[in-house]
Amino acid sequence: MPNAPTTNDAARAQDSDRNDVLDAIGAKWSKFSKQELSDLKTNDDLVTQIVDKYGVGKIAAQRDVDALMNGRNLTA
Repeated sequence: MPNAPTTNDAARAQDSDRNDVLDAIGAKWSKFSKQELSDLKTNDDLVTQIVDKYGVGKIAAQRDVDALMNGRNLTA
């Protein structure tokens, strides 16, 4: 099947999606270094880091993360 995506194509698309998400996170919350962004594993990790770095409440951080992520997830 020449039109079927290969495993490598799917992996590249997933990496691209993750990079797009990390770019959006970095644009909104600029206190994150590239290394800190790449270390994020889940949306909960992101919420925890925002609470720590920005001193906002967990509920506010969760609301902001949910709005930015819009159903996307950090898991690769």
